[in-house]
Amino acid sequence: MDISETPHLSLHVPEPAVRPGGEPDFSNVKIPKAGTVPRPEVDAAPESMRDLAYSIIRVLNHQGEAVGPWAGLLSDEDLLVGLKNMMRLRAFDARMLMAQRQGKTSFYMQHLGEEAVSCAFRKALSKGDMNFPTYRQAGLLIADDYPLVTMMNQIYSNELDPLHGRQLPVLYSSKEHGFFTVSGNLATQYVQAVGWAMASAIKGDTKIAAAWIGDGSTAESDFHSALVFASTYKAPVILNIVNNQWAISTFQGIARGGSGTFAARGLGFGIPALRVDGNDYLAVYAVARWAVERARRNLGPTLIEYVTYRVGAHSTSDDPSAYRPKTESEAWPLGDPVLRLKKHLILRGVWSEERHRQAEAEIADEVLEAQREAESHGTLHEGKKPPKKDIFEGVYAEMPPHLARQRQKAGW
Repeated sequence: MDISETPHLSLHVPEPAVRPGGEPDFSNVKIPKAGTVPRPEVDAAPESMRDLAYSIIRVLNHQGEAVGPWAGLLSDEDLLVGLKNMMRLRAFDARMLMAQRQGKTSFYMQHLGEEAVSCAFRKALSKGDMNFPTYRQAGLLIADDYPLVTMMNQIYSNELDPLHGRQLPVLYSSKEHGFFTVSGNLATQYVQAVGWAMASAIKGDTKIAAAWIGDGSTAESDFHSALVFASTYKAPVILNIVNNQWAISTFQGIARGGSGTFAARGLGFGIPALRVDGNDYLAVYAVARWAVERARRNLGPTLIEYVTYRVGAHSTSDDPSAYRPKTESEAWPLGDPVLRLKKHLILRGVWSEERHRQAEAEIADEVLEAQREAESHGTLHEGKKPPKKDIFEGVYAEMPPHLARQRQKAGW
């Protein structure tokens, strides 16, 4: 062939369906009817469930009923706890967002619209299991009864900050609550989770790990490295991908590539891959419990894609109106996780609009009281701070001589 006759090459750059000022369009999100996606046996072969990587597991239908093979795993009492945890996380976000605007902390990241993902998942784990989260999984702590005051102390970097001011706000850490220190470096937690799970298996332990990542960070090489090791050694780990449609300012198509779904990434590694309605508390719990059982039975990893939507900004440093329509969140077809679970509980006769309003008021008071207590120990610019001498502690098992000399010179 004469090369002069061939067309010039061109680069494909994915573009979101709609830009600011346009009409929101989610026609690319194919949503099956609730209850129609089958539930495979826990020990089913990965190749027998390939279709689950391209569908969406749903339990709650539009009427608020729980239907299908993934339903029936939680009692009314469990669901009421779940509803209140999501409401608590939402109220916590609102107070801390306001605190950031008032200059009491430098930075904050909210979970608005994504509360079901972390709150429901945590209930499928056992004590001793370890999460390796990103910065948008505080629901793992709240659903495990981690003190709100302690979370706020970390955000304010005050005298009672459990991390002594060494981390950015919202990068929490709690070994007791199975919450590995959040890393600000994208995707590093994925390989760490797989390594932790492999160590648990090597020791003959019973504890499993859960890795967390956002859609945008799956473009990082650490994500793929983690899948290689998890697949090869059948590590007892759950590989979670929170697809909230937007990375910092780029839509999910940039990181997804040509695979169609993020869950499909797992298929090439022989890992069972499922997609779930991330705004359906019952569905998230059911899928998480399935994956947890698989890991505990030594059947290897599971990859889960949570299809959800980031209603708020990426962080307090972000303005989403610069890259997406202002009304896009209202058009999201999978709704609001809090309102959907509320509707289900009212339908079951165990909740009401009046009780919901009362719970909102009680939770708002609880969060406000926690904020007052935390602020009595200082905020970013006012009040007491962690002791400066702490900068020399907690790094080495035995302090090296050069640091000992520096500390002595500083008078500590």
